[in-house]
Amino acid sequence: MKYYLLKCRALLCLPLWFTLQAQAQQLQISGKVTDQTTGAALPGVSVSVKGGTTGTVTDATGNFRLPASGTKDSLVFTYIGYTAKTVALNGRTTLSVALSGNQKALNEVVVVGYGTQQRKDVTGSISSVDSRSIREVPVTNAQQALQGRTAGVDVVTSTRRPGSEPQVRIRGNRSFSAGNGPLYIVDGIPFSGSINDINPANIASMDVLKDASATAIYGSRGANGVILITTKRGKEGRPVVSYDGYYGVVRPLGYIDVMNGPEFAGMRREANRPPNGSYDDKNPEASDGKIFSKSELENIKNGVSTDWQRLLLSPGYQTSHELGVSGGTEKTKYAIAGSYFRDQGIQQVQNYERYNLQVNIDQQLGKRVQVGISSLSTLSYRNGEGYNGLGNAMRSNPLGKPYDDEGKLILYPVDDNQMPNPLADYVDGARIERRRRMRAFNSLYGEVTILDGLKYRLNFGSDIYQDNLGNFRGKETTDLLIGGGDATAYQSNEYQYAYTVENLLTYKKIFAQKHNLDVTGLYSIQRQHNEQSRTDVKGISVEDQGYFNFGDASQVTGKSSRLEQWTILSFMGRVNYGFDDRYLATFTLRADGSSRFAPGHQWGYFPSVALGWNLSRENFLKDSRVVDNLKLRASYGQTGNTGIEPYQTQGALYRVGYLLGNNGVVGYRPDLIRNPDLTWETTASINAGLDFGFFDERISGSLDVYRQKTTDLLMERQLPYTSGFKSVLENVGATQNQGIELGISSDNIRNDHDGFSWSTDLNVTLNREKILKLYGGEEDDIGNGWFIGRPLNVFYDYEKIGIWQEDEKDEAAKYSQNPGEIRVKDQNNDGKIDDEDRVILGSRQPDWTAGMTNRFSYKGIDLSIVMFARVGDMISSDYYTSLTTLFGRYNNLNVDYWTPDNPTNAFPRPNQNQESPLYNSTLKYFDGSFFKIRNITLGYNFPEEMVQRWKMQSLRAYLSVQQPLILAPYRQKYHGIDPEGIDSGNKGTLPIDVPATYMVNFGVNVRF
Repeated sequence: MKYYLLKCRALLCLPLWFTLQAQAQQLQISGKVTDQTTGAALPGVSVSVKGGTTGTVTDATGNFRLPASGTKDSLVFTYIGYTAKTVALNGRTTLSVALSGNQKALNEVVVVGYGTQQRKDVTGSISSVDSRSIREVPVTNAQQALQGRTAGVDVVTSTRRPGSEPQVRIRGNRSFSAGNGPLYIVDGIPFSGSINDINPANIASMDVLKDASATAIYGSRGANGVILITTKRGKEGRPVVSYDGYYGVVRPLGYIDVMNGPEFAGMRREANRPPNGSYDDKNPEASDGKIFSKSELENIKNGVSTDWQRLLLSPGYQTSHELGVSGGTEKTKYAIAGSYFRDQGIQQVQNYERYNLQVNIDQQLGKRVQVGISSLSTLSYRNGEGYNGLGNAMRSNPLGKPYDDEGKLILYPVDDNQMPNPLADYVDGARIERRRRMRAFNSLYGEVTILDGLKYRLNFGSDIYQDNLGNFRGKETTDLLIGGGDATAYQSNEYQYAYTVENLLTYKKIFAQKHNLDVTGLYSIQRQHNEQSRTDVKGISVEDQGYFNFGDASQVTGKSSRLEQWTILSFMGRVNYGFDDRYLATFTLRADGSSRFAPGHQWGYFPSVALGWNLSRENFLKDSRVVDNLKLRASYGQTGNTGIEPYQTQGALYRVGYLLGNNGVVGYRPDLIRNPDLTWETTASINAGLDFGFFDERISGSLDVYRQKTTDLLMERQLPYTSGFKSVLENVGATQNQGIELGISSDNIRNDHDGFSWSTDLNVTLNREKILKLYGGEEDDIGNGWFIGRPLNVFYDYEKIGIWQEDEKDEAAKYSQNPGEIRVKDQNNDGKIDDEDRVILGSRQPDWTAGMTNRFSYKGIDLSIVMFARVGDMISSDYYTSLTTLFGRYNNLNVDYWTPDNPTNAFPRPNQNQESPLYNSTLKYFDGSFFKIRNITLGYNFPEEMVQRWKMQSLRAYLSVQQPLILAPYRQKYHGIDPEGIDSGNKGTLPIDVPATYMVNFGVNVRF
């Protein structure tokens, strides 16, 4: 019996024994992490148990506490800007750890295309943007995150409509018709189409390849630069669950200053005064009765003044939510993230919505084999992308009322059938424009270590997307109220499938401890298949059906479809050689064969060579206390631009109808001249650079000087009409770009003893582009606005020098003009104004651009300020042509126009006899310079003790303001809103569109 009692007691005590054992094994390790040089505490250092799943971060005073399974464990300490450190406990439970600066300019790993290199070994011109910089500004897509962040990259907003993408140029424009946008590579696979499909929060880094040495490995598609996007991957350690989200309110930065009711009435009266009309100021009531409608007169009497612009615009919002988990073991690493993003525009019919799922997995199979997958799935919806109601709203007569006394919409507020109510487009179901886009972008790889240093890697990437756009316009929308007609609709569908297969063989070996050899060989194929179709109908009797029942339409107004396929076959070889970490050389040759060209011209060859000299490794600098890194670089190479759509070398036929006797028949005639001699546009580039780092990398950066010459430009050569054709596509032009780029990063205050730090990133770019040849010669093409020795896009027009005044009446008469009209300069003084008096007024090319980011931190508080400037360019504002007609029918900008009592030189006298002033195009040119604060973010990292009580690893809350300040002559002097923003035609025109906005948002970053 006693035996059984003892046994039961032992069983009852067993749980307690295990608990005590667990507590004994789960030791609490504590300590403090400091800067090795200054002794200052380091907050936010990541501390984890090596090979385990336990981790934490240091608090605002550098202290940490975490459990460990035993005193034989090792802790890993990692912190941005410092060298990672592994510390064995060796029986200790309290640690004091000092981290040293990692000389990031030297040891930073840079993606160079088909591999990586340490920054110290790079011989090409490459700029990098990390995930912290990308996330500092709330953006829809990754391109916007590049603005002002790196030298040589010019990012310009095209429109503020939700879901729109900016224009990106690397080292200027060089082509007229073959495109100037860069090539995007995502996780090693070429990525075409909308960058909106990628969630910026999933990006780990973006590396910009700028010179020929860096881009030649992409051959025929590298002439416009290459942007390598690397998504986040898992790391060894415990699983980390993260949530990142924000919500922001979006409002217009301002409203266009158009005339109110009394101002518009005054302008109309002036337009009808002699000599342009018969308005009699001595009898205003009778005169008003002649020029105003009955409803207008009543509204003038009642003081009606409608601001249509403000009726159309309302606060929008932007919100983003991402939930992810990442982690891994020594052999398996994973990162999975799902996200939702919505941008509701300030025009209520416009919004953009995106769902993303990103899955990255890397798996080690044994000692020699590694496989992995990157999968990006996207579903997005975009509404109202083509809608631009502000043009109609700002032209609408402010004397009209939007609603009648019963609250019903008045379709024609002032009885003018050319001025429908802008709010008609806001009626539910009246106008539908919806794009649905689904995309699956996947890449898989397998890598085998054949011998020590010798690896074979197979990359396979597939890209499938389906894009559907439906558009419906009811008969009571503004377009049809002006033009008349029944409801219209169309549907367009696009399906694309592309795949890439790459075979890579790499060999890396160090000989005699001084000779570093890195050889890469590539054989790849890329193929794309694209299908498009569209159907247009008219006369939809039941408008509630929208664009979903074309069978009910009374008329099919158009049908079209097309198929495009192309293939590129490539071979590439690259050799990197380094001697004693001092002397570096890179040799590259790529051969591309494209199905877009005719036989005999399908292959292009693109070589490059680059040399580097690490002066800081020489004996005379090796022990310097000032110089940490000093490297000279020089490169020369050639890259290409495919430049043409498939089948352009084969000519084309055009379907036409004609009468044969009394019967209508269909035939075909030649539409495009066949040119089998078309070939690549080729850019030859020379680059010299200096990388530097001083004072323990407190100051680091790079300086680059470059010149590029692009030849065999694809251009439409004009033909005489007697040939039966307008033009033929040929390789007949040349352009040049040259410039200077400077990028500097500085740690102004590096974690002093009070826990304060301040760092700055600054970049400055000067680029000059010009045309060298046109059509094989050096004659200007005035019709297209192309001039030898000038940038590709210039403003060529008459030069406004004022307004003709009363005392210049006789001089004005010589030019058949009157006082109050625009005066332009007679450039050749021949007594007449004709085409010979047009001159180049300016261009969209800035004198220089610059970006600056300042980051401050104090204990748990962080502050970042992102700024951007563009100086010396000219813009052409459509607001000052479309909204300065001054003839009394449509509303106008509230400008200082000429009258006998107001002899200004700003704007001409209103005139009811002309729909727009003579030479009114001269009113639209302005200095496009601006300085912007793009974003200010203030964040707070909650103390470790508080976060751990909430079972979290870290918690940060932040408040940010996007685009709170714009300083620009166009804004402050000429009452515009934002000089940034260009039309899709790349001519630098500022279109009438959604105004610039600012956003105030609140967000959190949580780690579990």
